[in-house]
Amino acid sequence: HRRPRVSLLSVVEELIWWMVDGGWWMVDGGSIIPISPHIPTLPIFDRIIDWITPLHRQSSPMPDLSTSSPSVHSDVIELQEKFAAGTPKNQLQILPQLLAAGLPGIEILIEWLQEQIGTKPTIVTGAVYQALYVSESAVAKEYLDRELPSGMIPLRSSQGVDYKLLQQLLAQQKFEAADKLTTEKLCELAGADAVKRKWIYFTEVNGLPEIDLQTIDALWLFHSEGKFGFSVQREMWVGMGKNWDKLWVKIGWKNGNNWTRYPGSFIWNLTAPKGHLPLSNQLRGVQVISSLLSHPAWER
Repeated sequence: HRRPRVSLLSVVEELIWWMVDGGWWMVDGGSIIPISPHIPTLPIFDRIIDWITPLHRQSSPMPDLSTSSPSVHSDVIELQEKFAAGTPKNQLQILPQLLAAGLPGIEILIEWLQEQIGTKPTIVTGAVYQALYVSESAVAKEYLDRELPSGMIPLRSSQGVDYKLLQQLLAQQKFEAADKLTTEKLCELAGADAVKRKWIYFTEVNGLPEIDLQTIDALWLFHSEGKFGFSVQREMWVGMGKNWDKLWVKIGWKNGNNWTRYPGSFIWNLTAPKGHLPLSNQLRGVQVISSLLSHPAWER
């Protein structure tokens, strides 16, 4: 497996804390000093400390290992082992605990995510990526910017359509903006006339390229813990015997005889019902969404 590259800063930190753990130095009031007067303080280490302290404070506070419990390290290792061996459900439960562990937990998640590159995306992969993306960790940001600048979903398009902004909006969980952009991208795929009118005819849907629809759907799935996407809506629709009235209620687009009002009454976060997003305008009938959910892209 590929392992994440580490920064010079983290290497130097590791060296310093190794020397603390080994009894060479100790932490005293935020300073690192020799534990015995017989151990010399080398000028190079003074320079390293002077250099590393302001950089480290920009990312996360330096732990005081002189007062921390020896069980902290073993607890994080135990979480790592449980996460690696756990079921997806257990991994999602352990994820917040690793995040709460600070930098050690972040680094464990980075290493795990690195090993998933090139594999089929899963709900857990998406949740870990999402957690690192929205975290305030400088280490996580550096890793994602370096290794995954466009996310984990290949932004494939047969027509050269750019899906980078859609990926970013979904990663930021700005679902309302992502929904609007999804409609714009479908129009872009359908052609200049659709772009001008800002919506697509059902007769244009079958001409939408499979690769692009799969890319859009994969982005929604990945960044919603598997709750949102055209393929999710299709699966629910087929499972209900293609009964539209049942589907509208189930995905929160209708309440009794009343359509959900756009945009204020829709739910733009992960508390929404499964299949709630992306939206499709039903005021023009079901032909567009029927064509979309029947597209050959979902049969492959």
